[in-house]
Amino acid sequence: MSQSTQADLLLVLTTLLAGAGWIFSKEALQGLSPVLFLGIRFSLAALVLVLLGYQSLRRLNQLELKQAATVGSVFAVAMVCWILGLHYASHVGVGAFLTSLGVVLVPLVSWLFGERPSITLWLSLPVVLAGLACLSLDSHFSFGWGEVFFLIAAVLFALFFVLNSRYAAKIPTLPLTAVQLVITGLVSFVLSFFLEDWQLQQPPMIWLWVVASAFIATSMRFYLQTRAQGMAPASHTAIIMTLEPIWTALFAALWLSETMTLLQIAGCALIFTAMLVNRWKVIWSLLHKPKIAKPIGH
Repeated sequence: MSQSTQADLLLVLTTLLAGAGWIFSKEALQGLSPVLFLGIRFSLAALVLVLLGYQSLRRLNQLELKQAATVGSVFAVAMVCWILGLHYASHVGVGAFLTSLGVVLVPLVSWLFGERPSITLWLSLPVVLAGLACLSLDSHFSFGWGEVFFLIAAVLFALFFVLNSRYAAKIPTLPLTAVQLVITGLVSFVLSFFLEDWQLQQPPMIWLWVVASAFIATSMRFYLQTRAQGMAPASHTAIIMTLEPIWTALFAALWLSETMTLLQIAGCALIFTAMLVNRWKVIWSLLHKPKIAKPIGH
């Protein structure tokens, strides 16, 4: 199996775990404060990776540690915005599509780092605006604090995606992921300490959702994502990551019994279309990749 195929399969699995993570987190928020939950979730996940990768963490030099901490800080703020969005939002499926706008913004952020964006970026932006317009015009949907936090998170996730792809090619997967999770857990705990009341007496089911969020949707998911990003360019991996909002919407419909109006479906479809338009050049090259003829056996 080629490295590219391995990366594709890992990313598809990553999107499935990410979609399930939305449901795990939504259920856990029924009992815990949002930022406190995030601190517990990422601290547990970080503990697993630190124990598994202790020796590789010790081998990181000062520059690698600085780079891992930088991308981890961006990720921490993005996750805080995301969990606040999930806490305040009334519709998980729509929130997933709003957050996925980070994929569209990846080329725009890359532009800030010296990479010239293709014309597909400029073609996709009006489609994004049309999708957001459909959502805002829907009488059953309103842009509140949850949606605002989702959009801020999308911008920060785009920055994280670009930085993570750059550093994942140079820094081993396990220590890079571990540092990111440690920083996210610490930042969340500090913010929660000053902003929230800690109510830790929760039913066992709440803690079961926390454990699932920590070990399945965090440790496993981000390890696989970071490993895959180190095996393929950001423009390639970003295509497959567009599957996350689709899985999330399906899980939300099955587990939370969420439904969408036709205008909401149209808005989400336009946002997804924008992601495909944004990545059309890569998609086209993959679809028209020349096949290598197999040698005739004797």
